[in-house]
Amino acid sequence: MGKQYSEVNEYRMYTTKAELHKAVNSLMGLIRGIQYDGIITNEELAEVFHWCNLHRHLENNSPFNEIIPMIDSALDDGQLDEEEIQDIQWLCNRILHQDEFDEFYDLVTVSIQELEGILHGMLADRKLDDTEIDQLEEWMENHSFLLKGTYPFDEIDSLLTAVKHDGVVTKEEKSMLTAFFANFIDTKLSHNIHEPEIRSLQEKFSINGICAVCPEITFENKIFSFTGTSARATRNEIAEIINNKGGIFNNNVNKKTNYLIVGADGNPCWAYSCYGRKVEKAVQLRKAGSPIVIVHENDFWDETY
Repeated sequence: MGKQYSEVNEYRMYTTKAELHKAVNSLMGLIRGIQYDGIITNEELAEVFHWCNLHRHLENNSPFNEIIPMIDSALDDGQLDEEEIQDIQWLCNRILHQDEFDEFYDLVTVSIQELEGILHGMLADRKLDDTEIDQLEEWMENHSFLLKGTYPFDEIDSLLTAVKHDGVVTKEEKSMLTAFFANFIDTKLSHNIHEPEIRSLQEKFSINGICAVCPEITFENKIFSFTGTSARATRNEIAEIINNKGGIFNNNVNKKTNYLIVGADGNPCWAYSCYGRKVEKAVQLRKAGSPIVIVHENDFWDETY
């Protein structure tokens, strides 16, 4: 495990720019998300402060040497008023439109990162209300021309359409949305969103495009791939376990892949979701009719012992 932690730190060292860009885009989304219902709670303020703490190791680097002091000052009185929010948004927008930022990520990636930040902000107080859902739907409509056909925009858009078709979003449907939205939030980077609560919800709601709930896994002559980082084993060790059980390990996801295992330790440096582009490809294959099953690492270990 120590070796893996070292590997992640080494990866971070060489992808600081990627992490920096994603952090600013996610902050923009987080601020937007906590604003959606018109009330900023103490839990939501704690989530913004937690964002600062997570990035203090970068506070000597631009632009964190501007962003973090501004947020610290704004939160000093235990509130975040409209003018302070506008100041933070103005600074983030100024940073994101600098030439070196514009060159690094395309607009699709920037928007997906903001979307994930919005979902994070919406769930920061661990509840969804109708206003937040309406605001998210409006954001989706405004970005449809850019993001339609991408993951996870299509999946979120489809689910929103389904739950709002009768004009009423029930308590159960809000729980289902929460369970699905949480797939695009790294709970380790959250102060208020707790993994056990999310897992409990996800066991209740099964939605295409996310990890299967209690999947039946067979190994003989089945092709497995892995994405993310495991807290329990290296990629080579996982491959060895699969091979010993009669399965076949292939590092690439394709239409012949039967199972994609998603590591429990998401890497914050990846551009799209916590687990990178293999999940995106797997979902695209599923949408095209491939029977590939997306398996959470915990379920994989349950089947190996």
